Amino acid sequence: MAKTLYIGNLPWSATEDDLTALVSPHATVLAARVATDRETGRSRGFGFVEVQDEQLQQAVDALQNVEMGGRLLTVNEAKPREPRSGGGGGGRW
Repeated sequence: MAKTLYIGNLPWSATEDDLTALVSPHATVLAARVATDRETGRSRGFGFVEVQDEQLQQAVDALQNVEMGGRLLTVNEAKPREPRSGGGGGGRW
Protein backbone atom coordinates (compact mmCIF):
# COMPACT_ATOMS: atom_id res chain seq x y z
CA MET A 1 0.00 0.00 0.00
CA ALA A 2 1.15 3.54 -0.65
CA LYS A 3 0.73 6.87 1.07
CA THR A 4 1.38 10.36 -0.23
CA LEU A 5 3.71 13.02 1.13
CA TYR A 6 2.84 16.70 0.71
CA ILE A 7 5.96 18.81 0.21
CA GLY A 8 5.37 22.55 0.41
CA ASN A 9 7.44 25.70 -0.01
CA LEU A 10 9.31 24.21 -2.96
CA PRO A 11 11.58 26.44 -5.02
CA TRP A 12 9.82 27.47 -8.25
CA SER A 13 12.44 25.59 -10.27
CA ALA A 14 11.81 22.21 -8.55
CA THR A 15 10.99 19.25 -10.82
CA GLU A 16 9.64 15.74 -10.30
CA ASP A 17 13.23 14.47 -10.56
CA ASP A 18 14.26 16.87 -7.78
CA LEU A 19 11.47 15.53 -5.53
CA THR A 20 12.49 11.95 -6.27
CA ALA A 21 16.14 12.73 -5.44
CA LEU A 22 15.09 14.51 -2.24
CA VAL A 23 12.90 11.69 -0.88
CA SER A 24 14.64 8.56 -2.21
CA PRO A 25 17.35 8.41 0.52
CA HIS A 26 14.54 8.15 3.10
CA ALA A 27 11.80 6.15 1.34
CA THR A 28 11.05 4.22 -1.82
CA VAL A 29 9.54 6.70 -4.28
CA LEU A 30 6.66 5.26 -6.28
CA ALA A 31 5.65 8.52 -8.00
CA ALA A 32 6.40 12.24 -7.75
CA ARG A 33 4.47 15.24 -9.04
CA VAL A 34 4.97 19.00 -8.82
CA ALA A 35 1.67 20.90 -8.84
CA THR A 36 1.50 23.35 -11.72
CA ASP A 37 -0.81 26.20 -12.63
CA ARG A 38 -3.36 25.10 -15.21
CA GLU A 39 -3.06 28.23 -17.31
CA THR A 40 0.66 29.05 -17.17
CA GLY A 41 2.19 25.63 -16.50
CA ARG A 42 4.42 27.18 -13.80
CA SER A 43 5.04 25.46 -10.48
CA ARG A 44 2.64 26.31 -7.67
CA GLY A 45 5.38 25.75 -5.06
CA PHE A 46 4.28 22.37 -3.75
CA GLY A 47 4.25 18.75 -4.80
CA PHE A 48 3.35 15.21 -3.86
CA VAL A 49 5.45 12.08 -3.53
CA GLU A 50 3.94 8.62 -3.22
CA VAL A 51 5.89 6.28 -0.91
CA GLN A 52 5.39 2.94 0.84
CA ASP A 53 3.11 3.59 3.81
CA GLU A 54 5.51 2.15 6.38
CA GLN A 55 8.16 4.62 5.19
CA LEU A 56 6.01 7.75 5.26
CA GLN A 57 6.72 8.89 8.83
CA GLN A 58 10.44 8.27 8.43
CA ALA A 59 10.48 10.52 5.36
CA VAL A 60 8.43 13.23 7.11
CA ASP A 61 10.79 13.24 10.10
CA ALA A 62 13.90 13.35 7.89
CA LEU A 63 12.70 16.09 5.54
CA GLN A 64 10.74 18.49 7.74
CA ASN A 65 12.42 21.94 7.64
CA VAL A 66 15.17 20.77 5.26
CA GLU A 67 16.42 23.54 2.99
CA MET A 68 16.00 23.22 -0.77
CA GLY A 69 16.95 26.07 -3.06
CA GLY A 70 17.14 28.48 -0.13
CA ARG A 71 13.64 27.60 1.16
CA LEU A 72 12.65 25.55 4.22
CA LEU A 73 10.38 22.72 3.18
CA THR A 74 7.10 21.80 4.85
CA VAL A 75 6.55 18.05 4.75
CA ASN A 76 3.60 16.00 6.01
CA GLU A 77 1.14 13.33 4.99
CA ALA A 78 -1.12 14.61 2.23
CA LYS A 79 -4.75 15.00 3.18
CA PRO A 80 -7.43 13.58 0.90
CA ARG A 81 -8.74 16.10 -1.59
CA GLU A 82 -11.99 17.65 -0.46
CA PRO A 83 -14.85 17.51 -2.94
CA ARG A 84 -15.41 20.73 -4.82
CA SER A 85 -18.81 22.28 -5.22
CA GLY A 86 -20.09 22.13 -8.75
CA GLY A 87 -21.13 25.79 -8.71
CA GLY A 88 -19.64 28.64 -10.59
CA GLY A 89 -21.01 29.40 -13.90
CA GLY A 90 -21.62 32.96 -14.92
CA GLY A 91 -25.13 32.14 -16.13
CA ARG A 92 -27.69 34.68 -17.25
CA TRP A 93 -30.09 36.41 -14.91
